[in-house]
Amino acid sequence: MTGKVDEALGYEQARDELIEVVRRLEAGGTTLEESLALWERGEELAKVCRRWLEGARARLDAALAEEESQDGDAGAE
Repeated sequence: MTGKVDEALGYEQARDELIEVVRRLEAGGTTLEESLALWERGEELAKVCRRWLEGARARLDAALAEEESQDGDAGAE
């Protein structure tokens, strides 16, 4: 469970593993060491998800800005 999260991990993979980490933490029954390792893994997975979502937001913002600039250019004709 420990170690760096694979940078090539896709959003859905990271999200699904994060859900499993949270489920295991909520279920209890793990040692303190195991819980800490799960928590650290969850933090890493959350960062991966956040990067994917921020990237998606940036792409959407860029597409919307492009559309607005094209609409503005069309209105100038």
